[in-house]
Amino acid sequence: MIARVAAGKDPLTPWWRAAVLLRLVTFCFALGACVYYDPAYARPIWGWVAIGALGTWNLLTAYWYLRESSRFLWVVVVDLVVGCLITLSSRLVYTPAQLHGAAPIPLLTTIWVSGVLATGAIRTGPVGGVVFGVVLAVVNFGTHGYVDLDLLRDAVQLVGIGLVIGFATATARRSAGQLAHALRAEAATAERERLARTIHDSVLQVLARVRRRGAELGGEAAELARLAGEQEVALRSLVASAPPESTPEGEVDLRAYVQILATATVAVSAPGTRVMLPDAVAAELAAVVRAALDNADRHAGAEAKVWVLLEDLGEEVVVSVRDDGKGIAAGRLAEAAREGRLGVTQSIRGRVARLGGTAELTTAPGQGTEWELRVPRRRGRARTR
Repeated sequence: MIARVAAGKDPLTPWWRAAVLLRLVTFCFALGACVYYDPAYARPIWGWVAIGALGTWNLLTAYWYLRESSRFLWVVVVDLVVGCLITLSSRLVYTPAQLHGAAPIPLLTTIWVSGVLATGAIRTGPVGGVVFGVVLAVVNFGTHGYVDLDLLRDAVQLVGIGLVIGFATATARRSAGQLAHALRAEAATAERERLARTIHDSVLQVLARVRRRGAELGGEAAELARLAGEQEVALRSLVASAPPESTPEGEVDLRAYVQILATATVAVSAPGTRVMLPDAVAAELAAVVRAALDNADRHAGAEAKVWVLLEDLGEEVVVSVRDDGKGIAAGRLAEAAREGRLGVTQSIRGRVARLGGTAELTTAPGQGTEWELRVPRRRGRARTR
């Protein structure tokens, strides 16, 4: 099943094969009934013509239904029309007494129409299955020319079976789509994490070393350190900007956004299980974390370490960004806001507020800085619709 889904095959192929087998078995029953009741037919020649047409049509539909490229809607509609016409042809073969008697003999198609019902429900789903069942039941009434309890029972069975098969195949198709989506997401996440590890183990570490060493040397090296630091942040943001594939419900694993932010100076801790959020919420929250890391990189000091902790508390998701740097003096943020520098207010607090969450800052000179970002799940979803 996984192999078929991964290769883009029709997940209902086993259902089509079973339907073709059902049509073959029921045709054999119809052929046996024709042989048994042939002496009683009013026009036996027409009976054998109808059975021959039924067998030929059975072969054609088997060819179409066993090939994925030819399971068209018009084929199952024509199949229904042919089945109804051959059923109605019973009026040309039987006498009125045989159709209306106390123990009427079976129609030419007998139970073969169940195969028509099955293929129609597989192709069109529960609604189409009910429509096919209703049409076949009406044709059955019209062929006999009356309605009684036995025919009503057959009608209920036709409609019920069409509904059940339609629901079952629709569920199978939806489940196969979800499985294919999960496989693609798993492959994309694995590839993204591999690339992130490769970049982290090579380019990012070199840039971080150049930045730290250049800052220590000063002079022209300090300018190179600044440029290296800018490129380090830009590369990290570029790697993080590729969003993980979302689920059919539009949610992504926040860990995929956060874990790739780890560097030589940034340690990331996340739960072992997925932290699912709406795609837009996860992307925005990850951008806030990057903004907090950028502030730490600029202001905490060259030797500062940063820790990012992701927690899933059920009703809300909490991300803590803490460094052991210089800290922020009392009143400095208010002073920066008066000077028109609104990076903290707009990049962190404002963006978290738009998600319906809160951003709390704990800092003091010489004691580092810690951001605690809380985003409730329900409010976050409501804001992104």
